[in-house]
Amino acid sequence: MSFTTLGLSAELLRAIDEQGYTRPTPIQHKAIPVILQGRDVMAGAQTGTGKTAGFTLPVLQRLHATQSGNARRPVRALVLTPTRELAAQVGESVDTYGRHLPLQSAVIFGGVKINPQIEKLRRGVDILVATPGRLLDHAGQKTVDLSQIEILVLDEADRMLDMGFIHDIRKLLSLLPENGSRQNLLFSATFSREIKQLADRLLNRPELIEVARRNTTAERIEQMVHPVDKHRKREMLSHLIGSRNWRQVLVFTRTKHGANRLARQLDGDGLCSAAIHGNKSQGARTRALRAFKTGEVRVLVATDIAARGLDIDQLPHVVNYELPNVPEDYVHRIGRTGRAGNDGEAISLVCVDEHKLLRDIEQLLKRELPRVVLDGYTPDPSIQADPIQNGRNGKIRSRSRKQASATQQRKRSAQKASDPRYKSGSGRSGGTRKPSRPAQNHV
Repeated sequence: MSFTTLGLSAELLRAIDEQGYTRPTPIQHKAIPVILQGRDVMAGAQTGTGKTAGFTLPVLQRLHATQSGNARRPVRALVLTPTRELAAQVGESVDTYGRHLPLQSAVIFGGVKINPQIEKLRRGVDILVATPGRLLDHAGQKTVDLSQIEILVLDEADRMLDMGFIHDIRKLLSLLPENGSRQNLLFSATFSREIKQLADRLLNRPELIEVARRNTTAERIEQMVHPVDKHRKREMLSHLIGSRNWRQVLVFTRTKHGANRLARQLDGDGLCSAAIHGNKSQGARTRALRAFKTGEVRVLVATDIAARGLDIDQLPHVVNYELPNVPEDYVHRIGRTGRAGNDGEAISLVCVDEHKLLRDIEQLLKRELPRVVLDGYTPDPSIQADPIQNGRNGKIRSRSRKQASATQQRKRSAQKASDPRYKSGSGRSGGTRKPSRPAQNHV
């Protein structure tokens, strides 16, 4: 099977050939003809199997086929992504495959100045790739018109729901044409109950396309668990990178602070490292990723913000320095390696605190990951497990100190109300309480 059998135009086939691709991946082979027919699609496949090209190619062809000679360019296709990195990756794919077509595209996301984006939108855009928050900012300023959208793509929809974008998505849907007058495409690496509910509301008699069992990891990724005590993880990581001469390794932590700290420690071990997470500016994230791709940085330490959208050619190694709280995030993390048919290695450093997280991941994968204890790093069996903070990225779902104080105040007030000594006119003096003196100010 080759791309020439999928019904793609000569311009797109030329761009594909220039990229060196000859055969479509399974998701591309199944999705492209259906999208070209104008049908709604709900597609799921392992991460790294070409989902982006699976919708980019047919969207470009459909827009080109219906392009009018009007000089004014309304936004006709909208691709929503959960992260800036994924938006940039989709934008690159649109530019790459659409280089021989007279279509204009733009990528907009937060963390950068909005004025250049406004200027580009003003000049006219056929395909818009955006994150939900920044797109709502443009809609609020009336710098973008979404009333003529012909094709809507939700890329990595499960991640958007995990990151709390469901309300933003609903607001954006209200700005689009009626559901029956547009084509809807939902692409994701995993399907959950919430995704199915969203699909039921969004899609019209969709074609369900799955090329792998749900929530599976790429078969070409060798996965392994190294048990180790928590306080020796960084030592083991440095040993693995140095002794095995890893030149490019992506390391995942649960928290932003942990990513910064680990990058500094690895630098101190003589391993050139950089951190990338949500608190970094977009410029800093872009520079760190560029340095990692070119080999200037040997180790890139990231939070789950980088689990989607990082497309690094032939990335050989991914390390889970800390297991994710959400088992599906494990699938997306290790999916950064083993892409486009290449082999990859995913190693997890697991301490006693993370045994439950490991069981959850194995339950999701429906398989047990092999354990290998490295010489000199045998875990101490006397160490007791400490509870892992609940919630994504280690955030505890607890009340703030102010909320707790307010609750205590309400309890004291209730106790006073039920105590006859505090009722009006029932004090020792037999009358109302004497007003207290105003409190003095203190430095």
